[in-house]
Amino acid sequence: MSLSGNLNMSRSLGKGPYVDEKLLKKIAGKDPLNTGVVKTWARRSQISPEMVGFAFGVHNGKDHIEVRVSEEMVGHRLGEFSPSKKFIRHGGKMQKELEQKKKDAEIAAAKAAKAATDASAGKGAKK
Repeated sequence: MSLSGNLNMSRSLGKGPYVDEKLLKKIAGKDPLNTGVVKTWARRSQISPEMVGFAFGVHNGKDHIEVRVSEEMVGHRLGEFSPSKKFIRHGGKMQKELEQKKKDAEIAAAKAAKAATDASAGKGAKK
């Protein structure tokens, strides 16, 4: 296939999808239901229709995250479904203010709940 023939097509489409050879060998001729988790480090490998139904353990740099492949995932990369970075929170003054408001709301709700249980316990003891 010549890339110069169609100027509107990007180069990556001309090269075709990349699927790791070892990954295809691991699932070749196997039943998705009877096969366990297939461990892989090939995060850049595209999901092909043959992979639908299989469970892959995609490495995120620390652990293998289980990814069960469905039809909607075909064409995407395995690494998209195994996040390699853990979001903690945004920092800064606004974030601290939001967290303080949330904490104050939780304390107020706990006080209200305690007052309601104390009031109901007091009424039950009078009878």
